[in-house]
Amino acid sequence: MASFLDNAYSLVHQDNSADQPSQQDLKTQLEKGTEDSKVETMKRILTIMLNGDPMPNLLMHIIRFVMPAKGKHLKKLLYFYYEICPKLDANGKLKQEMILVCNGIRNDLQHPNEFIRGNTLRFLCKLREPELLEPLLSSARSCLEHRHAYVRKNAVWAVASIFQHSESMIPDAPELIQNFLANESDTTCRRNAFAALMAVSHQKALEYLNSAFDGIPSADELIQLVELEFIRKDAIQNSANKARYLRLIFDLLEAGASTVVYEAATSLTALTSNPVAVKAVAGKLIELSIKEADNNVKLIVLDRVDQLRRRNEGILDDLAMEILRVLSSPDLDVRRKALGIALEMVSSKNVQEVIMLLKKELAKTVDEQYEKNTEYRQLLIQSIHQCAIKFSEIAASVVDVLMDFIADFNNSAAVDVISFVKEVVEKFPKLRPSIVERLVSTLGEVRAGKVYRGALWVVGEYSLRENDIRDAWKRIRASLGEIPILASEQRLLDEASDEHAEPKEQVNGHAKSAPSGSRKVLADGTYATESALTTNSAAAAKLEAVKAAQKPPLRQFILDGDYYLATVLSSTLTKLVMRYSEISTDEARTNALRAEAMLIMISIIRVGQSQFVKAPIDEDSVDRIMSCVRSLAEFAQRRELETTFLEDTRKAFRAMVHVEEKKRAAKAAVEKAKTAVQVDDVFQIRQLAKKSDGSVDEIELDLEKATGGDSATGDLTSKLSRVVQLTGFSDPVYAEAYVTVQQFDIILDVLLVNQTTETLQNLSVEFATLGDLKVVERPTTQNLGPRDFLNVQSTIKVSSTDTGVIFGNVVYDSPSGTDTHVVILNDVHADIMDYIKPATCTETAFRTMWTEFEWENKVNINIKGGKESKTLRQFLDHLMKSTNMSCLTPEASLSGDCQFLSANLYARSVFGEDALANLSVEKEGEDGPITGFVRIRSRSQGLALSLGSLKGLKAGTI
Repeated sequence: MASFLDNAYSLVHQDNSADQPSQQDLKTQLEKGTEDSKVETMKRILTIMLNGDPMPNLLMHIIRFVMPAKGKHLKKLLYFYYEICPKLDANGKLKQEMILVCNGIRNDLQHPNEFIRGNTLRFLCKLREPELLEPLLSSARSCLEHRHAYVRKNAVWAVASIFQHSESMIPDAPELIQNFLANESDTTCRRNAFAALMAVSHQKALEYLNSAFDGIPSADELIQLVELEFIRKDAIQNSANKARYLRLIFDLLEAGASTVVYEAATSLTALTSNPVAVKAVAGKLIELSIKEADNNVKLIVLDRVDQLRRRNEGILDDLAMEILRVLSSPDLDVRRKALGIALEMVSSKNVQEVIMLLKKELAKTVDEQYEKNTEYRQLLIQSIHQCAIKFSEIAASVVDVLMDFIADFNNSAAVDVISFVKEVVEKFPKLRPSIVERLVSTLGEVRAGKVYRGALWVVGEYSLRENDIRDAWKRIRASLGEIPILASEQRLLDEASDEHAEPKEQVNGHAKSAPSGSRKVLADGTYATESALTTNSAAAAKLEAVKAAQKPPLRQFILDGDYYLATVLSSTLTKLVMRYSEISTDEARTNALRAEAMLIMISIIRVGQSQFVKAPIDEDSVDRIMSCVRSLAEFAQRRELETTFLEDTRKAFRAMVHVEEKKRAAKAAVEKAKTAVQVDDVFQIRQLAKKSDGSVDEIELDLEKATGGDSATGDLTSKLSRVVQLTGFSDPVYAEAYVTVQQFDIILDVLLVNQTTETLQNLSVEFATLGDLKVVERPTTQNLGPRDFLNVQSTIKVSSTDTGVIFGNVVYDSPSGTDTHVVILNDVHADIMDYIKPATCTETAFRTMWTEFEWENKVNINIKGGKESKTLRQFLDHLMKSTNMSCLTPEASLSGDCQFLSANLYARSVFGEDALANLSVEKEGEDGPITGFVRIRSRSQGLALSLGSLKGLKAGTI
């Protein structure tokens, strides 16, 4: 049952920036205001009290002018006030005014209005003072027989609450609730009564459950839910009842209400790990994820299925196809979750069926328009890729399907396909001829530069037969068009210019421009002649159209300035010529190919250096292309060039594939280790465990984990490092805070020490925040004696990883009560490292995010050298440690001694924010300084700035 305090806070919480009214103003408004103004006044009073000021002087005014009110809204606010107002005096005894309050509560318990009675009974559940409760018992008991169900259901809770906190006041509460339950007909009242009986007497609840056991499958949904909760607890205490409970829960799996099915499934897995039961539960949960419309429900249920899969490895593999039925959901997150679970359940038995279904879904992305169609297609391609790499027997059938998407205009999907093709063509030699043939046939249809680069690399690396080389050469030449490129393009422009030249006529033997004007009426009514400029403009537009005319894809890429693709083309042509010279005895043909290749490369350089293209060619591309030209000219005399082009590049790619396989294996091992049980692990025997209430419930354990109750206790050093000094030792009040971070909350446990010899009255700690932080729980006002100390807590909610600052002050009154003293507190900075976790992603995903993210923070690195200076690799390790980021660059690329290092880093926040970083540093000599920069990119500005402002990233501090 929700707390009155939570309801009150959500109801009356307002902006506290306005000036706080004086108590006299509030008294006047309560005394002379209308009912509506009293409502607003009560809201302000409650807000002030929740912020730490108890305002004890208002109690009598509220009793006089608010308690007699009849409005429901005002009555509700009145009971919120009763809940939080101070009820005891300085000596710990009940205030005299509370006698009047008790009388008013008793009158409301006998009120003819059902809402007022029920609201008052809900207030009794929060009341703890025996002096107030005792006069109200008879009225509360009489409400159990009220004609209205709203009153009765709240009366049951009130009786149970009073019994739980003071059994002597109402010793017959269990029998009273049991009799009420036996005679009650309203569903909600019966549900509340059984829940209350379960709380006050487990044995009485068991007696009732046994009497109504046969009718549970046909009972109402609310009653079934609370009875399932009791069954789950009783099965742990009374194992003899477990067998019949299991049969009942199996029956409840067929209930009509989704909530009952979910709770029954959860209860069944908590009571048994039998494979039959686990399969039945998983099947029902999958049905729920398909049937329920709410995407959040789908995700929660799929998470539960994933937990079952991890705990019962191999048992649920037969349900992989059932999981894939969830792909009918339109939400991409749900599909991604379902695909992730299904891929973990794929085995050699069902891989063919899974691949067939994924192929059908992939075909639908072409014929139908889904929400986020592009992302879904990319997700399917990645899933098929994983299956094909894991199960080699289906690779051949998968490649043919995915190759259809190489010509896809969507860059991401096509890049994923070509990455998959490169890996398959290396791992499965038998598929190379068919893949190369298919790639060569699609070269004229590719419209993405990245895809064309990958296709050219595969063709150049794996065209191993003479016919393959000839076919590839023809396709590449057809995609390039007429050579030389610059001369042919200039000729086309000249022809277009001649076609649109101004017509001439002969006058006295001399050429003269023919008149090409027409009369036109201007806006002011005069006449004018339209000149030939219009015609000339049309000619210019036509010339531009000739430039932009449809050209072969490879030629268009080069004219658009994609010189990286031009270098890949040069390398591919060099490989084809060298390999042809190895396998063919036709030297004339080899020399012709060599000459043609060199002509193509020189033609590309000339185009890049002309004014014809949008951007000039860069020096690196020129060097790369010229090295290919020299290699073609000299490879007959220098065989090591052949080895470099034909063998070393493939060895490097093979090594990269092995690294990726090791990464996947390491990730799978980590996931498996999470659920692995060591042979020397201690057995957890529930019967021998310490129990506070005689039972250990899995749901309660999950709740404890969610609230941080099972978090590992850190050592003393780690605790002391989280203590922040807020004031100085010479201040009247010394304050320090122990900062605890619980994922989305920061809890400040503040120690206050009165260093004076006087009592500090109305002492309060006030916190405020900057950034995406919000104070949700404020410390209450206290009196602090001489040399005494006090612990108070404040909770701050965190909503993002942006840099946040917590500041505040301590306020207290002087002994005379006339002066107010303020002690300013030091700032507390939220540590972004508590929210950044190392993560991994694919190289393609990293590049995609790097291109999409618009916020970049470039941090310069300048570290002084010396005998004890770090190496570049040590610097990278320190950077990863200080930023909680993982390195995506393969280990092979980082090994060895070099004066330059470049690496990609990636991390993910607990709020789902991606953080990318690129490190580029160099070191001058063994003891020289380290210089360079780190570029940090993220989707939000705050995360990029926060990571860039870390101490470990600032120049000269590492």
